[in-house]
Amino acid sequence: MSQLTIYQVQNPSQALQQEQDANIIASLLSEQGVRFEQWQANTDITAEMSQDDIINAYQSDIERLKAQGGYQTVDVISLAKGNPSASELRQKFLFEHTHSEDEVRFFVKGQGLFCLHLNDKVYQVLCQQGDLISVPENTPHWFDMGSDPEFTAIRLFNNQEGWVAKSTDSEIAKQFPLLD
Repeated sequence: MSQLTIYQVQNPSQALQQEQDANIIASLLSEQGVRFEQWQANTDITAEMSQDDIINAYQSDIERLKAQGGYQTVDVISLAKGNPSASELRQKFLFEHTHSEDEVRFFVKGQGLFCLHLNDKVYQVLCQQGDLISVPENTPHWFDMGSDPEFTAIRLFNNQEGWVAKSTDSEIAKQFPLLD
């Protein structure tokens, strides 16, 4: 189940608020300029599906977002449980950073924890299957996929180069709870 947990920056051990209702999560994040939606596929998703099949299953929502946000590139990324590079891959995202474009992710399968540093609060958004999050450009954040990740996600980009992170040089990500 999707979850939003909000903390004060100076108190990472005590949550101010926790929500599991997707409509409330979407509303609270929208107030911060963050898009959160839930999508339904137009067909059953199976393990045998190709990247193109997965994109086609969500085509209407993808086209809507492309028209609204000017996104140029769409791809699918997957990580299977037991990946020997999981620890190294996890560390690649566990530092506070920004991007010069929105970071848009839709979870076809699995989960991931987006941690957004917004003013004096940290918004931890546990995205699960069916959840879309769009972190606005230049928003300080980090991402945790867990110690043994398994997910499939659709990514949308404005930048043809794909995912490019700029570190904030802050240690804040080390202070807050991880996915597991």
